[in-house]
Amino acid sequence: MTRPDNQHDKLVRDNLLDLEDHHLVRIETVREDQRQVWVLTKRGHGEAKKLLEPKGIRVSALREKKYDPVTGKLLGTSYDDHAAAVTSTAAELHRAGIGHRLGFQTEIGHRLADGYVQRADLVVRAPEAGVPVMLLEIDRRTEDAHELVAKLRRYWEWGRRLPKDAAKRTVDLVRSRLDAIEHVDHEQRLWRRFYPPTGREGLIPVAFVFADTTEAKVANTVAALEEAGRCYWAPRRYDALYPKAVTARDYRQAVPVVVTTLEHLQEHGAGAAVWRRLGRDSEQTLTAALDNPDGHALYRAQEARADAEEERRHAAEREARRPVCKRCGRKFTDQRWEEITAHRTAWKAGDVSVCGTCHADDVAREEAAAEAARLQAAAPPELEDGPEPDRVRGWFRRRT
Repeated sequence: MTRPDNQHDKLVRDNLLDLEDHHLVRIETVREDQRQVWVLTKRGHGEAKKLLEPKGIRVSALREKKYDPVTGKLLGTSYDDHAAAVTSTAAELHRAGIGHRLGFQTEIGHRLADGYVQRADLVVRAPEAGVPVMLLEIDRRTEDAHELVAKLRRYWEWGRRLPKDAAKRTVDLVRSRLDAIEHVDHEQRLWRRFYPPTGREGLIPVAFVFADTTEAKVANTVAALEEAGRCYWAPRRYDALYPKAVTARDYRQAVPVVVTTLEHLQEHGAGAAVWRRLGRDSEQTLTAALDNPDGHALYRAQEARADAEEERRHAAEREARRPVCKRCGRKFTDQRWEEITAHRTAWKAGDVSVCGTCHADDVAREEAAAEAARLQAAAPPELEDGPEPDRVRGWFRRRT
């Protein structure tokens, strides 16, 4: 694992032998292919904790020596094959550039509300590879498929837990309804105290890696995971304002689940298209399998398009209702339309069947007529034809 590209293991073996001389490591067992499984001694475990724990790296539990009570022979259990599969999986991820050597942790516990601790076989953090965090379960088909479904359910439940110091208002809200936790942001949940944001909507991704089994058994197990675990990994429909226009899926409360086999990782590499996301048909690269092209980004785009289309439809309907002037045949402007419909202006809008221009002409004619009447009323009366006034006749008499 520490030197995945090394073609010869002599350097690793020499280092292990040197550590063995210092009583820091020991051989746990020898596998059928003659590969040796090495573990830390109690002294080596303590040295490793001093070296790594200040850097935030968790050391696996000490592997105690167990002896046969009858023969006194050192026992090697199935833990060894499983541990070898976990290490091989980590090595293949590291070989593909997914995670650095200190970015892997094993047997990480996740405590549920009832006190049960669900331990992940492997936790990888590889933000530079697009995988900020992922939990891996390595299965050599020693567990029933429904036990894997139960593990998935526990990870889903753990992702919905609140921290002990959560705000009382939030705690009361979650206790009031079963689905209330779905309205609590992920930043306020317990899992964000331990792991960084995933960079994608949803809970922490979980990977099931099957080892030392047949393709048929893997297919049956994956089918059981898909069917029985659907409520944990499957996205939902968005509660959208325009449901017919939105085909995107809501992954915010789902656990992204990918599956593969150790044999595929070893044959093609962890960076190849060997990962299948539950709910999808084909195999993809790890980052492509974890991405949600039909998720929230698509939802925002579809909602924006639906809003724009709805606005265009309303505009077209409004334009179809726009009044037409009975005199000149032109459509009313928005201002004129508001004048004849608004209560505060309708009383002085004049003839509501004519447009603003025609109404302005009517107003101008009315003002001109009113001005002419005013001027006529203010002018002095004109002399009428007929008999002259008496004073004129008297003047003419005096002159004559």
